[in-house]
Amino acid sequence: MNARTGILSGTDLVDEIKRLKEERNAIILAHYYQKPEIQDIADYVGDSLELSRKAQETDADVIAFCGVKFMAETAKILSPNKTVVLPDLDAGCSLEDSCPPDKFKAFREAHPDHIALTYINCSTEVKALSDIIVTSSSAEKILAQIPESQPIIFGPDKHLGGYLARKLNREMLLWPGVCIVHEAFSETELIKLKAQHPDAPVAAHPECPAHIVDHADYVGSTSGILNFAKSFPGDTLIVATEPHIIHQMEKALPEKTFIGAPGADGNCNCNICPYMALNTMEKLYRSLRDLTPQVHIEEELRLQAKKSLDRMLEMAGGTVGKGDLGAR
Repeated sequence: MNARTGILSGTDLVDEIKRLKEERNAIILAHYYQKPEIQDIADYVGDSLELSRKAQETDADVIAFCGVKFMAETAKILSPNKTVVLPDLDAGCSLEDSCPPDKFKAFREAHPDHIALTYINCSTEVKALSDIIVTSSSAEKILAQIPESQPIIFGPDKHLGGYLARKLNREMLLWPGVCIVHEAFSETELIKLKAQHPDAPVAAHPECPAHIVDHADYVGSTSGILNFAKSFPGDTLIVATEPHIIHQMEKALPEKTFIGAPGADGNCNCNICPYMALNTMEKLYRSLRDLTPQVHIEEELRLQAKKSLDRMLEMAGGTVGKGDLGAR
């Protein structure tokens, strides 16, 4: 027995995780920012919107969510009767941390005529205080359905909100949160890298600051970036988001070269999400073995948060009309 991990020496983690998954009638969901070995054992790999839908649709009894806490909480909000485990409960999010519920509540109350269009990277409590949740892949479509006369609060990511405001020419009050991963990219180093690969386009996530997005040939969600990687005509792509998504690109397109955009020190180490990295194969195995740590949400809070998530899922599918919207 390994004293540090609590796992018998010589345990084949891949085989044991597969065995436990069958035994528990479990599904393993993994975000694109997870380590390659976790992506490879997952039943489904996707971005926040895709994983939200998969959590809602699955008939599994157990959801093992390899991502960060707000993602696992989203799965629990949508599937309250399922057991949801997160390999490491400390896998948080800098955007969630930047938006405390009490301060967000006060901000809303100071602007009672505004609706809250809130990025999914937030706590359950903030979701419950919001009107509509968005993801990076659904935000533009949802925002386009909101009447231009309707004042909007957008949080917690000021960079995503600013990108949407510029692209759609919409004025919004922006909460001043940022993603520490996407903040770490260096414009100076990116320009140097572009000079070394003059024919390589840049694909960037809209959580990046404007001075990075301005250099991008494509801006989109993790799924959007992956699709762009599959369709662009060249052989080299510079990727300005968390570098673990490159694993999926290399699997799909082994003949192409993918380069992570650099941080201030000229490499990508600072752009690995420290929260996503907390999940490991050992922790995934233990979470399936012991069904801990589990995600629990008080029912009244869950129902309030579910309203904003349901609106996201409806509007992302285009089924909610403009007349359904209004300030709280």
